[in-house]
Amino acid sequence: MREPNKVFVQAGPSDALTAAPGTGNGWSAAGIEVQWTPVGEVVVSAVGGVCRVALRWDEAIPAEALVLGDAWERSYGDLQWRHLQPERLLPWYWLAHDRQTGTTTGMGVDVHPGAFCSWTVDQTGSTLWLDLRNGGGPTQLAGRALTAATVRRFEDAGPPWLTLNAAVAAMSSHLPERPAPAPVVGANNWYYAYGEGFDEKAVLQDAATVVELADGHPVKPFSVVDDGWNPGGNGSGGPWESGIPGLFDDMAGTAAAVKAIGARPGLWFRPLLSRESGPWGRAGKADGPGRALDPSYPEVLDLVRADLRRFKDWGFELVKHDFSTYDVFGRFGPAMGSRLTDSGWQFHDPGRTTAEIVLALYREIRAAADDVVLIGCNTVGHLAAGLVDVQRTGDDTSGRDWERTRKMGVNSLAFRLPQHDRFFALDADCVPCTPQTPWELNRRFLDLVARSGSALFVSIDPAARTEQTDRDLGDGIRLALSGGDAGGIEPVDWLVNTTPNVWRTGAGTVRYDWGQPWGADPASG
Repeated sequence: MREPNKVFVQAGPSDALTAAPGTGNGWSAAGIEVQWTPVGEVVVSAVGGVCRVALRWDEAIPAEALVLGDAWERSYGDLQWRHLQPERLLPWYWLAHDRQTGTTTGMGVDVHPGAFCSWTVDQTGSTLWLDLRNGGGPTQLAGRALTAATVRRFEDAGPPWLTLNAAVAAMSSHLPERPAPAPVVGANNWYYAYGEGFDEKAVLQDAATVVELADGHPVKPFSVVDDGWNPGGNGSGGPWESGIPGLFDDMAGTAAAVKAIGARPGLWFRPLLSRESGPWGRAGKADGPGRALDPSYPEVLDLVRADLRRFKDWGFELVKHDFSTYDVFGRFGPAMGSRLTDSGWQFHDPGRTTAEIVLALYREIRAAADDVVLIGCNTVGHLAAGLVDVQRTGDDTSGRDWERTRKMGVNSLAFRLPQHDRFFALDADCVPCTPQTPWELNRRFLDLVARSGSALFVSIDPAARTEQTDRDLGDGIRLALSGGDAGGIEPVDWLVNTTPNVWRTGAGTVRYDWGQPWGADPASG
């Protein structure tokens, strides 16, 4: 891995990007020093503030190349190979496929960096952008040397699919080896209940349904109590100390009842939102259902740790933590762009980068959860790697609109599947079974997810159950509980299709038609 040809720095949010001359052992400008180690580490130090560092490699990229990148958190149906677009933001890594030679190469950064890292690629080279800000302002490193990223170069490993798999393996190679996890499969009522009008009885019915469909499989399925169980209502924040009176009077009793049916109980919560007033709110951020919390306060981490311990004491074996990226940045992934968040606000602790603060939150959640299975939703993949067991890698599917499931679920599975069992177990989101969506299409998505061996959750509206849906769901659930197709699956037409139709599986090539009679409706999804 050779060092960059040029380095640029930005100290304050209104400062211009400044060329940093070489100093013999690095680059320096505007009170910011950048060093490059023999193993590709980028080390940044500054006496004052620092916002961004850019590293430029001059190296021709084929004009006809197709380029692929990742996403800040979940994908939103937007992952794709695309022609060169110099301003296109490519979070974490990029690959370029030369259609003339058939070779694929690229660059990226190891997981758990100290900065939010993105790339731009043009015909004359590539640039690594290290966002070192603290919220919407400069981080005050106060002379501290921060390892902002470890850079990797990816050589051609054969077809683009194999090169992406090798790249993901390289970026996560320093993580502790993951023990072979049991398949994560279960019921989640979100896509027929949407957080409203359900109670313990409905949760237990879901548990009984998924146990019935698993039909005695030795791996037990989960039954998840999703959003809508706590007194704040749908989408709200903590405190997470009890359920809604009259609906969930005894959360420990609910967990025990799910276990008695033969499933493993799971629970959803939103760790960085509170319905109570207090001194630990995130500066400049107000939200309708509550107050966003600043995770740089030790007291906020104390609250989150206490929540995780409480859920485990109640008997829940899986916890899904959600919305933390939105509650930190005030934006979902597509709106984050290169700015990430609004300017002008900072965390309580201005001496750490946003990436360091988010990574510390994930580590605290992982430690407090102990052996509880963790699902990260709306979490940053490159920071959550190795710190969640399962990652929701795409935006929501839908029990009301098939187009969302096609656009979000299939795209996420196709382009992020190489992260499965390297960063975490991949979760492309639930397969709905509802009266509002066509089962013939949902059944195809079920078949694909089950074959992949990734996490499979099903949202089964009791009103949609028939002999046919039960037969299909049972086949898919049991296949997923057994780990999917031997040898995995691979999208064949992913270079030219954002929701691939042709897949290579252990049983041969399978073709899925995701379209409705009119094709894909641009007014939905």
